[in-house]
Amino acid sequence: MALAAARAARWASRKSGRGKGSMIGGLIAARIDPSIMQRLAAGKRTALITGTNGKSTTTRMVAAALAGVGEVVTQADGANMDAGIIAALTQEQHAAVAALEVDELHVPHVADFTEPEVLVLLNLSRDQLDRVGEINSIERKLRAGIERHPEMTVIANCDDVLVASAAYDAAQVIWVAAGGGWANDSVSCPRSGEPIVRDGIDWYSSGTDFRRPTPDWWFDDKGIHGPDGFHAELSLQLPGNANRGNATQAVAAAVAMGADPDTAVTAVSAVGEVAGRYGIRQVGSHSVRMLLAKNPAGWQEAMSMIDQDADGLVIAVNGQVPDGEDLSWLWDVRFEAFETMQVVAAGERAADLGVRLLYAGAEHTTIDDPMRAIASCPPGRVEVLANYTAFRDLGVAIDRAARHGRIPADGQERR
Repeated sequence: MALAAARAARWASRKSGRGKGSMIGGLIAARIDPSIMQRLAAGKRTALITGTNGKSTTTRMVAAALAGVGEVVTQADGANMDAGIIAALTQEQHAAVAALEVDELHVPHVADFTEPEVLVLLNLSRDQLDRVGEINSIERKLRAGIERHPEMTVIANCDDVLVASAAYDAAQVIWVAAGGGWANDSVSCPRSGEPIVRDGIDWYSSGTDFRRPTPDWWFDDKGIHGPDGFHAELSLQLPGNANRGNATQAVAAAVAMGADPDTAVTAVSAVGEVAGRYGIRQVGSHSVRMLLAKNPAGWQEAMSMIDQDADGLVIAVNGQVPDGEDLSWLWDVRFEAFETMQVVAAGERAADLGVRLLYAGAEHTTIDDPMRAIASCPPGRVEVLANYTAFRDLGVAIDRAARHGRIPADGQERR
């Protein structure tokens, strides 16, 4: 009955043009049968992937790397809360393997329902304080959830202090040196409160035995290294060191579940655009590359991927509930990196962004509508960096413009 109702809800949502229907289908199925996630996951070999940043990309990589193990069910659209997970599981019920992206707040109870074989912990940092709350509380919840599943193998980033703390006492843990460029949320030990001392890539908690574990897997500029002398060249389609770290954790997870290491590396290397991220869209005379960032750590990494030789740069920021309505994090992002590049501030909170850019000394104009902001740039390549709902809504607007052949006129600028 729950599955039939979910199918009907998906059909109605699509027919009415309200969306793909995956979320409403999962919500209705869970209302009718509260145990449906557990029922659908029963018998599947499951990998859960979580962290503040990189969940969708790494989940896509894990799913690709596990393809040789069995047919894999995963979320196509990054819906990582209960409804989205249930929706994915309802559509591929016969799949033997599941690679599921999970919001970090939901990991403990999703693990209870799905009994995962592997949990991938990518990173932890401040994100949407008005929804998620203080980051050390998330680390403690993850640690407690891991303790309840001693049979689960944890693939943990040893370069991230908070992730290392959550996984430190796990019965089965595989450590991956996946990088930890953002350290502003781990200046003190989450276990003792003592300062974290950093010495190059190494770190330790003063006065305790908590320190950076020795990695089993790591990456460098050329490839991936693993246990027993394993090495393979790594040439990703996706940009940035963060994605090389994501790929390394994805390979480690797949190998832990029985995948061939070389085949896994080849599979993650083939992953390209992920739910529109890193994709290039043609908008009139502009070739637009879209990047997503949702919190200070994610913005720092995404900004390192910006092509400074592009013909234009649009930064779009909204402040809706999925983004977090508190935008104080804007002041933690180093927009000073754009001192030599003209920026167009866009989105519902373009004015807030404009104030931040002004204090950063970044030359900018302000055009609320992201489509008009793109149109205001010189013809050629335009980089667009947007937070969650700004990214989502811009993608919808570009699709709509492409269907109807409409290109927006230049917007009225405010300086």
